[in-house]
Amino acid sequence: MDYIGKKAAFYTLGCKLNFSETSTIAGAFKEVGFERVGFEEEADVYVINTCSVTNQGDKASRNIVRQAVKKNPNAMVIVVGCYSQLKPDEVGHIEGVDMVLGTQEKFHIPAYLGNLEKRQTTQIKTTRLADIKSYHKAFSWGDRTRSFLKIQDGCDYYCSFCTIPYARGKSRNDTIENTVKEARKAVEKGYKEVVLTGVNIGDYGKSSGENFLELLKALENEEGLHRLRLGSIEPNLLKDEIIELVAESKVIMPHFHIPLQSGSDEVLSLMKRKYSTGLFAKRIHKIRKLVPHAFIGVDVIAGTNGETEELFQESYDFINGLEISQLHAFTYSERSGTQALKIPWKVDVEDRKRRTQMYINLSEKKLRAFYEKHLGTKQTVLFESQKNGENMSGFTENYIKVETPFREELINELQEVELQSILANGHVAIKI
Repeated sequence: MDYIGKKAAFYTLGCKLNFSETSTIAGAFKEVGFERVGFEEEADVYVINTCSVTNQGDKASRNIVRQAVKKNPNAMVIVVGCYSQLKPDEVGHIEGVDMVLGTQEKFHIPAYLGNLEKRQTTQIKTTRLADIKSYHKAFSWGDRTRSFLKIQDGCDYYCSFCTIPYARGKSRNDTIENTVKEARKAVEKGYKEVVLTGVNIGDYGKSSGENFLELLKALENEEGLHRLRLGSIEPNLLKDEIIELVAESKVIMPHFHIPLQSGSDEVLSLMKRKYSTGLFAKRIHKIRKLVPHAFIGVDVIAGTNGETEELFQESYDFINGLEISQLHAFTYSERSGTQALKIPWKVDVEDRKRRTQMYINLSEKKLRAFYEKHLGTKQTVLFESQKNGENMSGFTENYIKVETPFREELINELQEVELQSILANGHVAIKI
């Protein structure tokens, strides 16, 4: 069907993987004639790509759906993403929602649109978990300076606190050859930096008999790709060979994002994680030895079931002793269907929030120390297109966020700068 003259708006919640997939979904709309407009504009179709990592993710998703319905009550409202796959009936009961599509169905939305009339009853189409097997390629374009390249989907780990395997299915991927072709498309669109994303990117190769290290070596040699940045990679999958490749590479950025979740071995066992604090510390020491200037971001969850005050303090002390750059702290949120609900010790909600804030304060201290260590050095920055008031920002190779007065000619350009001082907002002032 031809939708020339019709407008579609998109909103993405959650992870970088969602951003890459929204771009692909938007591309499918463009192919059948739609014009993409901003979410704040009146459109004929609104597509909300949801997140369900926490209860807050569910709540945020519901709020955005209601905003779309309010903007244009006559528009078709379609909800996709992890929340839709996990709780389709709950999403379908939100007033004004016309269609709820699951993990497989979201890549074929134009086939379900019809004449764009509002549905009398919400149409729900999902695939049961065991049948989620196909892999859909994606990379983000058009709305950011960096492109998020999807290289993997699904997860086989089933950590006790997590619902993502139930939302996205088993770990799967495309071949290295096809993944490199997608990266090439991003380069051809003018992107100088590609960020690898997925649910569990270090598990790459399950579907193709290849591995993550081989993929990195192939992408590193892609002509025209100036920067390759790793997404989150599990500590047990961050092999020494990967760290050594990053240390030697002129293309792969000195930036690691490693989920820890807890600095207590007892809590890691309750979480059903696949490593110990000893292995995690070993990874950090290896990075600092070979790539001393690397940015190391770490995920941590506060207040999970079974985390006594003593175990939290053990975790805090362990993290405090690591030479990392930043913490991404999350407050534990009960998720229906997860094994963590069977763990008897429950942490009071206020205690969860207090512990999260302690991690946030520690993160701010570590990030400032990391930034201060690099003041006075010269770094290469890729500048973003977004304007922050009168200023623009960008990132160094090792992910230091810098700020300078807006100059349009700097957008998407690599520029050597000198890091001068830390601003009130925590970013770094530079001299060009």
